[in-house]
Amino acid sequence: MQQPGLNERYDIAVIGSGFAGSLMAMIAQRLGLRVVLLERGRHPRVVIGESSTPLSNLLLEELATRYNLPNVKPLSKWGSWQESHPELACGLKRGFSFFHHDGSRQAGAIRRGNQLLVAANPHDAIADIHWYRADFDAFLASEAQGLGVAYLDELDLEGFAEDEHEARLSGERRGQSVKITAQFVVDATGPRGFLHQALKLGERPLPGYPATQALYSHFRGAGRLDDLGGVAFDDKPPYPVDDAAVHHVFDGGWVWVLRFNNGITSAGIAATDSLAEQAKFADRARAWEQILEKIPVLREQFADAEAVQPFRHIQRLGFRSETMSGRRWAMLPSAAGFVNPLLSTGFPMTLLGVARLAEILVHDWNTEGFATQLTNYAVKTDAELLATARLIGALYENLGDFPVFTALTLLYFAAASYSETVRRLGKSQLASSFLLHDHPLFGPQCAHLLDRARSLRNGADSERLIEEIFLAIEPIDVAGLGKRERRNWYPVEAEDLLRAAHKVSASRDEVVQMLERCGFNPITLQA
Repeated sequence: MQQPGLNERYDIAVIGSGFAGSLMAMIAQRLGLRVVLLERGRHPRVVIGESSTPLSNLLLEELATRYNLPNVKPLSKWGSWQESHPELACGLKRGFSFFHHDGSRQAGAIRRGNQLLVAANPHDAIADIHWYRADFDAFLASEAQGLGVAYLDELDLEGFAEDEHEARLSGERRGQSVKITAQFVVDATGPRGFLHQALKLGERPLPGYPATQALYSHFRGAGRLDDLGGVAFDDKPPYPVDDAAVHHVFDGGWVWVLRFNNGITSAGIAATDSLAEQAKFADRARAWEQILEKIPVLREQFADAEAVQPFRHIQRLGFRSETMSGRRWAMLPSAAGFVNPLLSTGFPMTLLGVARLAEILVHDWNTEGFATQLTNYAVKTDAELLATARLIGALYENLGDFPVFTALTLLYFAAASYSETVRRLGKSQLASSFLLHDHPLFGPQCAHLLDRARSLRNGADSERLIEEIFLAIEPIDVAGLGKRERRNWYPVEAEDLLRAAHKVSASRDEVVQMLERCGFNPITLQA
């Protein structure tokens, strides 16, 4: 483990040792650069953002392979994680579970008409993971040090200055002055983080996205919906509904429930300002209890649960920095902006940003094209943030209308499953942007549909929008999302992808080979 002095010079300084900052530092170190990783706090620590997705895990796997990070690669799948790092807590994620509540405090189990179950994988071995960030982030920070990255924690950075040759960081650590000089600085400190504050950067609005707040904690003793009879099944669901990112949605907000294998359950609510003020989020634990009282299923699930962390209240979720890169610095997407944890969009956006910055270091470091590529990076980051805000804003507008809400989610799931598939086939050029926002056909169609979704006037408008959404996703639907007969339960079936091979410019044999490489059940493939 390399311990830096208090006055050092580096090629790259990464500020923030969360998962993204540590990955960025490891990659830069692998590229032969001299790297320092700077941290204000100390691991382990609890932060918001815990639910990964198939695209996130694929990007993590790609980065680990591309930059020779063998200890990180197993963390991209549940099965390999359990084999390689069982000491790191995490949660099994088989899909996305949505349950709608109409606000009437309805008793009884949640029936099929108020359910949306979207499987992300066919079995546990290749399932996704909820990242227990206290363990996950600490592990990656330790890995970075093991690769030779210099590391300073408990560092209170105060100043930033730059000229045409270098950037200079100054601060204090345990009563001693610290000065760090680097050719380039990467900010991974999160929304309204270090560089945003130090450079006094402005904020820009997120058009179409409402002001929202969050309240959350970690709990012990939370029950399972399937044990409590909280969900009614008229058939076998595509996966155990609790082994998922569970969303309870209602007009004005939604509650998440994520289970880890260490007995901890992460839960919280993200709501519009009006609902947050009505529920008095500032009262924290008392506000949480009020929310549970309005949703009987959740009240029963958390009846014996105890918060093991202080409730945290985030008064403003949405953020978009006016500037995202400079001559000697760049923000990772997680520092450049944030929308909302609904649909777990933050991880894939951030990992795409890590991959793009890494490629810039590979191809443009110390070249005249470096500044141009940084500008392009910032433009892409901002465009993807705006596309995400447009999607989440439309979903918030329709939290009380479950058929419309469900249809709108299919825009996300269609784009995400298509992107994952083409990347696994080695055709990433077919999905170069998050949510396919720059796709020549789907991108404009999706933007138009999302804009319309924020101003629906009546039931006829809603029905027309739903029909047009199904038409829009058809050319990129590789997961059978357009099959109405599934009644909002979407399993992962190989045949859906095999029949859609032409949509990803592949043959049926190419798709079979891809599925086998990914660990898809061969018996299913032969069925």
